[in-house]
Amino acid sequence: MATRTIEQRRQDARAAYDAYLAACPARQLLDTISDKWVSLLLNALADGPKRYSDLSRIVAGVSQKMLTQTLRSMERDGLVTRTVTPAVPVRVDYELTGLGRDLQPLMRAIKSWAESHIEQVHEARADYDARA
Repeated sequence: MATRTIEQRRQDARAAYDAYLAACPARQLLDTISDKWVSLLLNALADGPKRYSDLSRIVAGVSQKMLTQTLRSMERDGLVTRTVTPAVPVRVDYELTGLGRDLQPLMRAIKSWAESHIEQVHEARADYDARA
């Protein structure tokens, strides 16, 4: 086995987490957090724990199946915790973890940007469509 220099090892370490590479784990995480349901749920949970039914009401248009799958994915990635309280009916609450809270300012900024710039985007789309 050839001996590698410190600089070669540094380059290898940088390349290991280069999101432009298809196999990069960071790219997989970017795929997850760029999902529309993930971003909406992260924002919906910003004010504290919510029940499944609350999230279903807050995030309009999400099906039960997609809400369940997205919350499971977020839990698996360490973005939310799921707390089950035995009662009749069973109560299930979701809350952001430390990782989820760290991501929150970015997601809030993206949501805010989208809400404040949607008119400009609509105008750009109309201009583009008129030219095409």
